[in-house]
Amino acid sequence: MNQQYNQIYDDFAWKIPGDFNIANFICDRYAGEGGTAIVYEDEKNNIHRYTFKDLKQLSNRLANLYVHLGVKKGDRIGILLSQQPETLIAHLAGFKTGAINIPLFTLFGPDALQYRLDDSETRIILVEPESLDKILEIKPNLEHLKHIICTGKRTFANDDIISLEDVGKYSDSFKPVATTSEDPALIIYTSGTTGPPKGALHSHRVLLGHLPGVEMSHNFFPKAGDFFWTPADWAWIGGLIDVLFPSLYHKIPVLAFRFKKFDPDEAIQLMARHRVRNTFLPPTALKMIRAASDQIAYEGLNLRTVASGGEPLGEEILEWGRSRLGLEINEFYGQTEANLLVSNCSDIMPVKPSSMGRAVPGHRVAIIDDGGNVVLPGQEGEIAVRSPDPVMFLGYWRNENATRSKFIKEWMTTGDRGVLDQDGYFFFKGRNDDVITCAGYRIGPSEVEDCLLRHRAVSLSAVIGKADALRGEIVKAFIVLKEGQEASENLKKDIMNFVKNRLAAHEYPREIEFVSEIPLTFTGKVKRNELRLLEKKRLEKEKG
Repeated sequence: MNQQYNQIYDDFAWKIPGDFNIANFICDRYAGEGGTAIVYEDEKNNIHRYTFKDLKQLSNRLANLYVHLGVKKGDRIGILLSQQPETLIAHLAGFKTGAINIPLFTLFGPDALQYRLDDSETRIILVEPESLDKILEIKPNLEHLKHIICTGKRTFANDDIISLEDVGKYSDSFKPVATTSEDPALIIYTSGTTGPPKGALHSHRVLLGHLPGVEMSHNFFPKAGDFFWTPADWAWIGGLIDVLFPSLYHKIPVLAFRFKKFDPDEAIQLMARHRVRNTFLPPTALKMIRAASDQIAYEGLNLRTVASGGEPLGEEILEWGRSRLGLEINEFYGQTEANLLVSNCSDIMPVKPSSMGRAVPGHRVAIIDDGGNVVLPGQEGEIAVRSPDPVMFLGYWRNENATRSKFIKEWMTTGDRGVLDQDGYFFFKGRNDDVITCAGYRIGPSEVEDCLLRHRAVSLSAVIGKADALRGEIVKAFIVLKEGQEASENLKKDIMNFVKNRLAAHEYPREIEFVSEIPLTFTGKVKRNELRLLEKKRLEKEKG
C-alpha cells in the first residue's frame, strides 16, 4: 500500500495559475451547468437548495451593494455569520470585489470581536440578528467600521443598518475584479490561546494548496455521490477551507446546518437523514459521539469517509470508528498558517494509531531542531514545512516581527513537537509549551490523554505539567467522567494504575481532578494554558 502513496507523492507537481479568484472556481464557472451547491436545513428543519447559478446571482447582487458602499480592492469585510448560505454568498461577493474577507465566530463576545475588527480595520460587517447588539455595542470604538449589513428583515430601529434583503434592487450581473493567485483573500485569526490573536493573511492560492490534503484525507475525494458536511463552523479554516471551498471547487454539494450546541445524537441523525457521504469531525465531536454511543442509533448512516484533525485521536477512537461507523477515521494535521500538511489515507496506506499520517503530496514536511536542521527518524523535534508552499500564509496581518519569528531558515515552524518514524509517519507529541518534564523525562500530554480515554469511566481528559519540588513537574489530569460514574479516591487510584500499567511509571498522572467540563478553544482544542494558569493561581494562593 505504501508504494502507491510513494508514487503519488513523487509524481505530484503544483499547477498554480497566475490569475486566480476563489469565487470563480467554486461557483461562477459552474453556474451554467446546473446542479445543487448547498443544501440548507434551517432551525425549523425546512430544506432549502441553492444551485451554483443561484449563488452566482445572489453574490453578484451583494458585490454590487459592496461597490455602492465604496468597497475597493484590499478593503476588509467581516463575516459574522453561522453555517448558512448567506455566509458563502458573503465570501463570494467579497472575493469578486477583490476585498479581504474576515470570517468571525458568532460565539465571540464583544471584546474578541472588537480586537479583530479594530486590528484588521474592517470597513463592512455582515451580521445575523442574534449578534447585532454586540456589534452595535462596540461600533463607537471602531473608527474604520462604516457599514453594518444584517441578514434579518427590515425591522431595524437604527437607520445605519442595512438589511440584506436590500440586495434585491441591485443587478445580478457583476464583473469581478481581476485578482492573481498571490492577492490577499482572507484574514483568519488564530485562536489566541497564548497572547492576543494574530491574523493569518492568506491569498487566493490557499484553496489550491488545500486540495491535495482534502483529496487524501477523504480517500481520493471526490467520488461519485459524495456529499459533505461538518459541524465545524465556517468561521474556522477547518470548516471553510477543509470542507466548504474544496467541495464546491470539485462541484460536490455541501450540507449546511447550524448547531447552537453540538448534540451527538442529532449529528448522527442529520448525517443519516441527508445521506451524507463525507464528514470532517473534530476530535471533541468524535469523543462526544463515542461517549454517547449507547444512546445513539447509527442506522441509516451512509458515510464513505470521516476525517479529523486538531488533536490526536488515539487507538480507542480509531477502533470505535471501525466498529460503530464501519470505516477508518483519517487523521490529518495542519494549522491556520499552513493547513492540511500531513494526512492519513486508508485506501493507500495503513492507519497507524496516534499517527497524523504522512506528508500530503506537494508539501515538504519534516522534524527539525532549533537550528533548522532536519533530525533523524525517531528523534523528537519541531514539525515544520518548507517554503514556498501554496497553502502557506502570506504572513501575519501587519505584524512583521511575528511573521519573521515563525521561520527558521527556509522552514515555517509550527510550535508543535513531533516524531517521524522509519515509514514516514508523523506523530504529534504536544505544543512546545505543553511538554511536561518530570524527573528528566519529557512527556507529551497527548499520549497520556489517549490512554486515559481508554478507561471505562473517562469521557474527556486534559493533561498538564504541575510544578513539583522533587521532580520539577508532575503529570496532572483533569477528567470528565462518563454519565453514571461517581468521583471517588478509589476511582482516582484505579485510573492512575490503569495508565501506569499501560504507559510508563513516569507518565501516569500523580494527581487527578474530576471536573464537569474541559476548557476548549472555539475550534475544540484543549486550553492547557488556561489549566496551567489555574494551577499557578492555586499555588500562589496556597503560599499566600
